Amino acid sequence: MKLTVLGGGGFRVPLVHRALLADEFATRVDELVLHDVDPQRLKAVAAVLEQAQERAGRRGPRVSLETDLADAVRGADFVFSAVRVGGLAGRVCDERAALSHGVLGQETTGAGGVTYGLRTVPVALEIARAVRAHAPDAWVINFTNPAGMVTEAMASVLGDRVLGICDSPVGLFKRVARALDVDPSRAWFDYAGLNHLGWLRRVLVQGADVLPGLLADPARVQRIEEGRLFGAAWLATLGSVPNEYLWYWYYNADSVAAIDAAGETRGEFLARQQSGFFEAAGASGDAFGLWERTRREREETYMADSRQSSGAGEREQEDLDGGGYDRVALRLMHAIATDRPCTLVLNVRNQHTLTGLDTDAVVEVPCQVDSNGARPMATPPLDPHALGWVTSVKDVERTTIEAARSGSLALATRALALHPLVDSVTTAQAILATQLEQLPDLRRVLAP
Repeated sequence: MKLTVLGGGGFRVPLVHRALLADEFATRVDELVLHDVDPQRLKAVAAVLEQAQERAGRRGPRVSLETDLADAVRGADFVFSAVRVGGLAGRVCDERAALSHGVLGQETTGAGGVTYGLRTVPVALEIARAVRAHAPDAWVINFTNPAGMVTEAMASVLGDRVLGICDSPVGLFKRVARALDVDPSRAWFDYAGLNHLGWLRRVLVQGADVLPGLLADPARVQRIEEGRLFGAAWLATLGSVPNEYLWYWYYNADSVAAIDAAGETRGEFLARQQSGFFEAAGASGDAFGLWERTRREREETYMADSRQSSGAGEREQEDLDGGGYDRVALRLMHAIATDRPCTLVLNVRNQHTLTGLDTDAVVEVPCQVDSNGARPMATPPLDPHALGWVTSVKDVERTTIEAARSGSLALATRALALHPLVDSVTTAQAILATQLEQLPDLRRVLAP
């Protein structure tokens, strides 16, 4: 099979390659194309992959590097889309522009998600059109954030042949399963919402919901990162376990204060860290070792501001291996390629799954996957407060998509102002003014 990775110069691409090296299926990927607009980053990543293969002592897929989009996707069986429009400089601007006006600037949640989406949607649509023209039978697996919004935009071109993935739900399931001392493969996890805005409501083992027992035991709840992050009392009050990104919602003022107090945003940390890696990797004889040390530091510091503010402490050892997106993507590819059904939480069109949203709204829910693609599975309605947030954010996502399509500054302002985590029209206008001044990628999208 031929797999094309768009954003192939991205720092996490070696994780995908690691999963491919370990793949034992007969339908394994034998051709891997890495596409990026930055050839130097492509070369650095290629050096990491070559050394990783040598260390593993296994023959991996044939790797080629490409800077032309049409050539990269032509004839692909699967396309991973993992691009970052504007690079980490854009992410830093998303964070700082929002924080300077007192609101959250996290890259997928709140103002940061809207501004990131505005400059990303046009590129995502360009990718979708290129796939439709040059690889019409390919399946697109979208990693690009904000994942739900971008997947919905691409679905307007590709329909159900684009599927969005995120590793947050599967990480949550594993942590809860460990606390319950159950085999994750023998449990059903009832999870629903949007990307980075979802809740685990039930954990069924032999037909019985074992989640209430966990939530009633503060000592066991403290064994999971979400328990330490949100607090056992709050999870017991909710009667569910939220996705970790909901800390930015339930503790919004705390999160803004924590990021401000940190002195360095996540984007600034990653920009400093990754620029050091890519500068050194080209001249290093141990590109893989340098990458692995950098990756480990990245994982250890993930959501560090929230964990420090909440007292959640260090991440668990099991969560530091970096496996997430790559493993979900590999399972998804195999289910489609071999027609061996599996169940995965994916970002897909709602159909009739979540009440309160129309059939085309992209949601994040468990899906049955086989050679026909992914079908969302029936799920109970969301709690009223959750449904309120989900419907509001879905409206914001769709307004952002339309603003990006049309180049409308007015619609961009509407999307930002109506986000529940942005407090006024004036704030939205000020954030966009800062963004337009600093980011050429956004100026190319929004008409004056």
